[in-house]
Amino acid sequence: MSEKDWDVLTDIGTYGLVATAAAVPAYKGDWEGFWQAGLSIGTASGVGLIGKKTIDEERPDKSDNDSFPSNHTANAFASATNLYLRYGWEAGLPAYSMAALVGVGRVEAKKHYWRDVLAGAALGTLSAYIFTDAYDENVQLVPWVTSEDAGISITYRW
Repeated sequence: MSEKDWDVLTDIGTYGLVATAAAVPAYKGDWEGFWQAGLSIGTASGVGLIGKKTIDEERPDKSDNDSFPSNHTANAFASATNLYLRYGWEAGLPAYSMAALVGVGRVEAKKHYWRDVLAGAALGTLSAYIFTDAYDENVQLVPWVTSEDAGISITYRW
């Protein structure tokens, strides 16, 4: 895929996850979950924008100096973590898979370095953990990303 294709894919993935994090609770009439999604995503996005304006980091494609952190990744992981915490692993697994693809795609599109993506993923995940009331279940998903790999660890509590 070309860098432009990766860029478009990450836009679709991020906006799709944000829309899903809002649409699922709205559809279920879970207005508390709806507001928790908004707070999670809004906080991740706001903190990310502050980071972009205060940390002068040139993008790999040299288009500007707003590389750190990756807000696409922050919003994707805030959405995925909110869906997981609120609705369980059935919602979380596909959402985390898409969020990880967004992170990889931002590097492939030459919009971010791995450190930008890792910071965005951590920011989004933390933001959702702060604002989202967790769904109690035995299956737990934990996303992980390194400079060479990304994945999701799955654990089951008996």
